[in-house]
Amino acid sequence: RMDQALLLVRNELPAPGLNLAARSGSCHQCLYQFLAFVPPSNESLRKPGTASVMVDTQHPLTLLLNSSVGDRDLCKVQYHFGEFGNYSLVVKTLSTSTQTVSCDLIINEGPINSYLPILFAFLVYMGILALLIAGRLLMKIDPVRNWVYKKLNPRATDRMINSELGSPSTADSMNCDPAPQSWSTGSRQRLRSLDTFRGLSLVIMVFVNYGGGKYWFFKHESWNGLTVADLVFPWFVFIMGTSIALALGSMLRWGSSKWKVLRKIIWRSFVLILLGIIVVNPNYCLGPLSWDNLRIPGVLQRLGFTYLVVAALELLFTRADSGTWEGRFPALQDILPYWPQWIFILVLETIWLCLTFLLPVPDCPRGYLGPGGIGDFGKYPNCTGGAAGYIDRLLLGENHMYQHPSSGVVYQSTMPYDPEGILGTINSIVMAFLGLQAGRITLFYKDQPKQIMSRFIIWGTVMGVISAILTKCSKEEGFIPINKNLWSISYVTTMSCFAFILLLLIYYLVDVKKWWSGAPFLYPGMNSILVYIGHQVFANYFPFKWKMQDSQSHAEHLTQNLIATTLWVIISYILYRRRIFWKI
Repeated sequence: RMDQALLLVRNELPAPGLNLAARSGSCHQCLYQFLAFVPPSNESLRKPGTASVMVDTQHPLTLLLNSSVGDRDLCKVQYHFGEFGNYSLVVKTLSTSTQTVSCDLIINEGPINSYLPILFAFLVYMGILALLIAGRLLMKIDPVRNWVYKKLNPRATDRMINSELGSPSTADSMNCDPAPQSWSTGSRQRLRSLDTFRGLSLVIMVFVNYGGGKYWFFKHESWNGLTVADLVFPWFVFIMGTSIALALGSMLRWGSSKWKVLRKIIWRSFVLILLGIIVVNPNYCLGPLSWDNLRIPGVLQRLGFTYLVVAALELLFTRADSGTWEGRFPALQDILPYWPQWIFILVLETIWLCLTFLLPVPDCPRGYLGPGGIGDFGKYPNCTGGAAGYIDRLLLGENHMYQHPSSGVVYQSTMPYDPEGILGTINSIVMAFLGLQAGRITLFYKDQPKQIMSRFIIWGTVMGVISAILTKCSKEEGFIPINKNLWSISYVTTMSCFAFILLLLIYYLVDVKKWWSGAPFLYPGMNSILVYIGHQVFANYFPFKWKMQDSQSHAEHLTQNLIATTLWVIISYILYRRRIFWKI
């Protein structure tokens, strides 16, 4: 099967036989898992005992062979097997006098390179990009442009040459609220980099939700650590916070009262939470949705609640005019006027720390941050997530949580655990608040790109230093490891560091130098709710999914997932050109 190899164990030792166990390199402090009993050799027939097992190829494995009687360890072998490879492990005695046992690994049939489809897909997309760039450059040549226009629509050649080729205008928007001002004469005030960053996060999110080609690094990390899939949700939360700072100030400057804005905030939060519970609830796979199996937490639910708290908090202190703050420390004008908000956020984080490390959890050590299952040498199998899991099970009930957490694959945990649970929402609020800070920077230093970029660098550096201290620059040994399931504070500071730096780069390329228009990520970024809900609702329908010829092929899965993701980018582009934008 995919991500597996065949291992044949040949035992040339006499009775009593061997036990073969394995431990994954991605499983921290895990118990060895029994794989097979290898019978002893038949000395009369000079025939070795054999046993065949399938081994995982995603991470390095440590194989342990011990005697079935007395449990004496004979040898350990560490090896990273290759997908669809065929291997033999020969166990024999080197010296009858010393009873020295050797374990030799032999490659019978070499593995395939399962990463070649990624390289091929990269080259295809780079080729498409090169063609688009070449076409754009050709269209700047007057004879070529005029010839293309004549072929496309000879009757309207002059009109099309002199027009902006269908650039959408604010007046034609089909939406609950006006189309973004980036297409009007006041477009300079809208940062296209924000929509580009949002779209980039969304495109990666769609790709990994569709399966990411079934590669392990496009799936969520089993517990501590990061993969590509763990990056996108906090970035989305971060950019939501940035948009809050810009949108609230704009609405107040246009004359909206704070009560009117607050009603809109509450309504939008309610709709997001409702959509998450009813429309994109993953427990539909268990049958018709009912209260018995309704998953209460979720991505949209967390976005909705986080938006409610951060937007309401910002509304209390936002002023209609965003002029400079006159105080003793002008360099801190985007921080000091909002000291009550910072106190609120620090109180929230103190609550998270106290609950995480001081709350007594039955049958679990206080402050436990582990995955349970076979982790921590199997001492706490039912303690998945520590206080975070306990609070969710206590307040929500096991049936209303996510039933298949990522820790179940590697750590074999059996307890339900929700990565969008109650306790982690505190740190998603912190993440959005840091994004809000990025929005304040763009407001306070408007038309000063050097100031904006320098402060993004400072904030990114500060967040990175905090992460290094909390994690001790280690995956497993830090004070608070980076963990997406827990939404640990080190996870938030690390993702904020990446977000500040990435937003800086996109801002520089898109809004400052204008070397990049933001395409194609700009388009889904401007229709993010529609793309997110649409990709969830239509995930199992053609043309986003079809029956595969070989379901054990990374290449086929990658092709299907990339086509599905590309289709949503194309759909968002068509909606962009038709001036259709769905916002709540």
